[in-house]
Amino acid sequence: MSPREIKQPTAEHPITVTPTGGRVQVRVNGELVADTRAALGLAESTYPVVQYIPLGDVDPAVLTRTDTQTYCPYKGDASYYSVTAAGATVDDVIWTYEEPYPAVAAIAGHVAFYPTKADISVDPD
Repeated sequence: MSPREIKQPTAEHPITVTPTGGRVQVRVNGELVADTRAALGLAESTYPVVQYIPLGDVDPAVLTRTDTQTYCPYKGDASYYSVTAAGATVDDVIWTYEEPYPAVAAIAGHVAFYPTKADISVDPD
């Protein structure tokens, strides 16, 4: 197996991680599953900013780890969780980089929700 390429952020593909400032709440199936004032906003290239929420600010009762894995050459290996809320399970709604590459080390211990599967609100201070 060939080693995977590790890419560093560049001017052409910038990645920045900054504290969001304010309160971030996430609802799945209309139920509040995460509430934090310690979110990090990850801005990557031309993609929308992704809110990374401390795992400790997500309700552990709703989480089920899945076998899904993906790889990002900029961030590393991602693991996934499903969320069961309001009586229904949404598969692979969360991803997390448990050992992210040094360029994005700040997102370790944080999770992100797919905006197509969850309702993410940011209320700035």
